[in-house]
Amino acid sequence: MLPLDGLVVVSLEQAVAAPFATRQLADLGARVIKIERPEGDFARGYDRTVHGQSSYFVWLNRSKESVVLDLKSPGGRTALRRLLARADVFVQNLAPGAVDRLGFAVEELRADRPELITCSISGYGNGGPWRDRKAYDALIQCETGLLSVTGTPDTPVKVGISVADIAGGVYAYSGILTALYRRERTGEGCALEVSLFDALAEWMSQPALMARYTGTDPRRFGAHHTVIAPYGPYPVADGTVQLAVQNEREWRRFAFEVLEAPALADDPRFDSNSDRVAHRADLDQELAKWMNRFSVAEITVRLDKAGIANATVNTMTNFLDHVQLTARNRWTDVATPAGEVRTLLPPVTSEQLAVRVDPVPALGQHTRTVLAEFEFTDEEISRMSADGAAR
Repeated sequence: MLPLDGLVVVSLEQAVAAPFATRQLADLGARVIKIERPEGDFARGYDRTVHGQSSYFVWLNRSKESVVLDLKSPGGRTALRRLLARADVFVQNLAPGAVDRLGFAVEELRADRPELITCSISGYGNGGPWRDRKAYDALIQCETGLLSVTGTPDTPVKVGISVADIAGGVYAYSGILTALYRRERTGEGCALEVSLFDALAEWMSQPALMARYTGTDPRRFGAHHTVIAPYGPYPVADGTVQLAVQNEREWRRFAFEVLEAPALADDPRFDSNSDRVAHRADLDQELAKWMNRFSVAEITVRLDKAGIANATVNTMTNFLDHVQLTARNRWTDVATPAGEVRTLLPPVTSEQLAVRVDPVPALGQHTRTVLAEFEFTDEEISRMSADGAAR
């Protein structure tokens, strides 16, 4: 039995944040009915890299049922209202106020069904002067200061994945699980709100604390750590190795056992982590001289033997063949309308909990069967299809 078997989630979703939240619910067995506009979730058209399909859509929408409704039409709204009458959870990430204008205000839905759990995902939250601003992932990265701490000293760089959307989706998912647990105990649902801005702001708390209590904005150090050294990429004879020296004990082992450079361990400029950070340029110059004697393979053996954390700076192609993923059987196949796709299993593993990886749906694949299940007659479904209310 899957943990969320029997749970019905109706999701008026698009792009990344809400689909990421509901896909995780689907992984655990929830029935996720994905409501798409007639032209489909626009994430379907982000790219054409996976057998001609969007990599975003394939990643985010397995194990769901696609139902196409035109909510601007009376028939489409009637269909959604009937689906919501039997839903446990309603998720939506339309523009602020859009569901209210369509006649699905959260307050009214929950007044009719207090057991319903609703989750509204927005850019900046349902209030404040920025409520209606457009809020794409890169814009949220800018506004929360993420770009100010990411990149080189000369150039700020956005994170290369949809980190704000992912943060919002993670908090929506955990919030829904919390609300389900609360409902089990009280019988009552609740209305959840998650903003991408608030979600990423939480992840920015540590640099925010630094700025508040030092009066100085954190600097950018590329792939190097802001407050720990040596912690970052260092060149060796035939490549680069990422080091992570966390304390003074490790620093001395690194100097003595890895580099065979006891003078570095006793250099007053590098006596403590704070000293090493203060003299970062000198430290990097010294390490470049010592580390250039070794190949990646040689220094990795030395680092592992000394118990110093290290990593290879992989490309995505290298990552696909990572020995740890292969050894732990982390890859599986998922069916899509264009053929099977290799994908990763959910990250939480347990011998006691099962997950599912069912197909990615074609646009409107389940419209007719779902409407029939929710007591629409063949005649009604045909009329809605002819009117453009459903497809």
